[in-house]
Amino acid sequence: MQKILGHMRKAIQEYDMIHDGDRICVGVSGGKDSVVLLYGLAQLRKFIGISYELTAVTLDPVFGGNRCDYSEITRLCESLGVEHKVIITEIGSIVFDIRKEKHPCSLCSHLRRGALHDEAVSLNCNKIALGHNYDDAVETFIMNLFNEGRIGCFSPVTHLEKKDLYMIRPLLLATEREIKRAANRASLPIVKSVCPADGHTNRQRTKEFLREMERSDHGFKDRIFGAMRRADIDGMGGVNYNPPIRKDVY
Repeated sequence: MQKILGHMRKAIQEYDMIHDGDRICVGVSGGKDSVVLLYGLAQLRKFIGISYELTAVTLDPVFGGNRCDYSEITRLCESLGVEHKVIITEIGSIVFDIRKEKHPCSLCSHLRRGALHDEAVSLNCNKIALGHNYDDAVETFIMNLFNEGRIGCFSPVTHLEKKDLYMIRPLLLATEREIKRAANRASLPIVKSVCPADGHTNRQRTKEFLREMERSDHGFKDRIFGAMRRADIDGMGGVNYNPPIRKDVY
């Protein structure tokens, strides 16, 4: 976990994510990323030198009409001194039963974001912390490039003007492998996704493509992420970004 805390501290500092007095709503789906994010933010409060409050929110999509059991997440929050709210939604029914989406991830993500934003406002939070990591950033960049023909990613810090909220991603510099290892070593409770589309999405196909490229060309993902940082794609360069001096060769 020390390595994860180091990555988080660096991201918070480089992207100016958290300030004294912040009240942060942590989106906790129950997956390893969000649980490690919650645990890491709770631990960082002890030594990072920034005074902030945490509250955890879990949105239950109720896939297939069945509610998930998040009691282990609630117990973890109690041990960390963090309030935990579970919000029962109709997202699963809307996406799969009513709309019958062939590509459900976009609509599901949109509905989740809206519900999380509204809940954060009701809890008087000024920031929302999401568990997107290093691998997620590379995958998003590749999907935007290959599927939409554009260069872009999510931003480390995003201001939502309508809600006056900031979305932050403190796990941005941590890899999926490091997060999984930290979750196992800390024996953190993980709630397995029961989404009908899990494992059959465009992101999963992109993940497999990158995994194959990494096998044949070690460092492939690192070079992509490095290029995103050097080009300051969507603020990836950090608050102290200085454009590299271009040396054209003719």
